[in-house]
Amino acid sequence: MNLASESPQPIVHQTRTQVVLKVIREWILSGQIKGGEPLRQSYIAQKLNVSRIPVREALVQLDAEGLVNFEPHKGATATLLSVEQVTELFELRAMIEVDLLAKAIPNLQDVHLIKAQSVLDQLELAFKLESSVATWSELNRQFHTCLYQAANRPHTLEVVQGLNIHSDRYIRLQLLHTGGIPTAEREHRALLELCQCKDIAGASELLHQHIIGALAAIKALVEKQVN
Repeated sequence: MNLASESPQPIVHQTRTQVVLKVIREWILSGQIKGGEPLRQSYIAQKLNVSRIPVREALVQLDAEGLVNFEPHKGATATLLSVEQVTELFELRAMIEVDLLAKAIPNLQDVHLIKAQSVLDQLELAFKLESSVATWSELNRQFHTCLYQAANRPHTLEVVQGLNIHSDRYIRLQLLHTGGIPTAEREHRALLELCQCKDIAGASELLHQHIIGALAAIKALVEKQVN
């Protein structure tokens, strides 16, 4: 774990555990901590100027998110990239999200579409700024959520949010290392237009292609990294 150049993060306006959680999550998602690397609580605590308690609490949460394998008496490691995991996550996303979008489209109002347009503008701007990589996944989730909310399926939407958290680092890897940004931009714009036209069949087909196409690119990348 090469974090020598990282300066301590300020612990303000949030609980220590919340800030530590955010910092470690970003280290993993950005690739500063590689899959399989140990996460030494004492080192992280020293680096962030906190006690080991919030570090341990953060690692437990990251274990729940699938980014860390945490065993109380053995320590924690960043999870390894897995073809099996990414396949399961994205196939589940395709099944659930396509159905959710189909249910949402008849109920979409201008407020949903205007919000989706605004978030998409922010996402496209973030794609152009190297310093904004950390915002990509959150803005992507917000865009899709704007389109799904009208389905009035809060429990299903909660499941989707969980799947997206687990998929986060895979999505970022795809965008950064497979040239996926132009495709994502094009498909997002087309998806929004189909939703504006209330084209359920077209939007459902495109969303399925959007998710499964990303899966194919990510699987190729992961296979290259693990072999």
